[in-house]
Amino acid sequence: MDSKTVKQFKSFSSFTRRDFLYRAAAVGGTGLLLTTMDAWGMGIASTASAPPALSGSGKGKKVLILGAGLAGMTAAFELEKLGYKVQILEARAFAGGRCQTARKGFSLTELGGEKQTCAFDDGHYINHGPWRIPLHHQSTLHYTKLFEVPLEVMVNENDHAYVYSENAGPFAGKRLRLKEVKADMRGHVSELLAKSVKNHQLDQELSPDDQRLLLDYLQHEGALTANDLQYKGRSGRGFAVNPGAGLNPGPGTPSDPLGFKDLLASKLGNVYSAVQDFPMQNTMFQPVGGMDAIAKAFEKRVGKNIRYKSEVQTIRQNDKGVTVTYKDTGTNKVSSISADYCLCAIPLSVLRQIDTDFSDKFKKAVATVAYAPVGKIGLQMKRRFWEEDDHIYGGHIMTDLKGINQISVPSYGFQKKKGVLLGYYQYQTAAIETSALSLKERAEFALAAGQKIFPQYTENFETSFSVAWHRVQYNLGGWAEWTDKTRAAAYPTLVAGEGRILLAGEHLSYLTGWQAGAIESAWQQIAQIHERASA
Repeated sequence: MDSKTVKQFKSFSSFTRRDFLYRAAAVGGTGLLLTTMDAWGMGIASTASAPPALSGSGKGKKVLILGAGLAGMTAAFELEKLGYKVQILEARAFAGGRCQTARKGFSLTELGGEKQTCAFDDGHYINHGPWRIPLHHQSTLHYTKLFEVPLEVMVNENDHAYVYSENAGPFAGKRLRLKEVKADMRGHVSELLAKSVKNHQLDQELSPDDQRLLLDYLQHEGALTANDLQYKGRSGRGFAVNPGAGLNPGPGTPSDPLGFKDLLASKLGNVYSAVQDFPMQNTMFQPVGGMDAIAKAFEKRVGKNIRYKSEVQTIRQNDKGVTVTYKDTGTNKVSSISADYCLCAIPLSVLRQIDTDFSDKFKKAVATVAYAPVGKIGLQMKRRFWEEDDHIYGGHIMTDLKGINQISVPSYGFQKKKGVLLGYYQYQTAAIETSALSLKERAEFALAAGQKIFPQYTENFETSFSVAWHRVQYNLGGWAEWTDKTRAAAYPTLVAGEGRILLAGEHLSYLTGWQAGAIESAWQQIAQIHERASA
């Protein structure tokens, strides 16, 4: 895969796409965020909270589903309830698609890469595919509730976590707590605005009553002194010495705020928004023990219909039905299977390499959609130093260190001895470059960066597990990358399907990269299949 020449980002003012998205509102408000998300086809929120209420029966009709990811298994589960005979072909030896969790014994061999077997201690894992469920994604939560998959809170925002930038002017190369940046930016900006009100600079915009109300708000929001409206720090930014018992430490010692001009020069205020952007708002969830609990819950219910190690070779259809040939990857034996309808939940990045009899228009639409290069690494540490020494329980360390993007500490196993943290979460050029490294070099790359933020990093490292999704067979990318142009050119064609074949997956949603996109796409498409089959 050729990497495009992309200017290396120099500060927090030029994030990778996803990171920028989650902070777009900080600079341009919701309008910019919505425009940006529409343009990038990233979607906003799940709109459906339950599968479609379909009446009638599918008895006597057969649906062939290609791919046992969440879209394929959702469709199988719901279609079977209607009486359809369902068969799923899955190229892997297990179900779940990208809904994977690496734990002891889990193996992965990337295309052109070394075989990797996870060696984490029992009870430890990394969700190297999807790793969080937003509260808005009621479709995903529909199944975790229905299947009784236990959830726990995934700490997606932690004010006590660090922000570390090598391009932050006066604060370059210094660890700051996110709460320090937040408190001091709010305080200084509130002071500035309050003084402009006091100096009658807003007389034309606001009535005297409005000015009094605004001053009251600013004094509260910025923790300003009552008499002279000055920001001198606040307890929320942390103490130099924490309060405690007796006379010493007693009330503790307040901490000094960061200087306003230094903060502005550092651009660190661009790292956060006072209100998390829509997909990232609290509360965020994760299944207890790993995200693949969702895949396993589906597999438990539809596994009897899955034919594993079945790699699709050809797809053909006529006005009577669909016939698919597939190869058993264990024996290399090629077989064929026919059905009345087919739901293809194979990623477009893979589907375009399969021999089909789609029309030229449909083939062109399939070929139009790019897939994101994405890389993650899990690092097992023998001591939870981020908790013990730094008192960080869950959340993300934001950084502009090249190719890292963020370090995330686990939201499971608090106060246990060991833990697995996410050492990098990278996209685009950084993901392509890092994927060219050996497994050992990827770990060394992640450790060298993390060591700059946590001096305890390297000495505590035990073992790693990494993935480059663009090099994973049967995926060839992290998620579909739509643009306004490709949405207009290809999306309606792909959603409509062709003949007796319909498509499903996160790529056929505005929730690309989320499990809810796969589930809701399946819901929509089974309704289409049922309508056609009932006609």
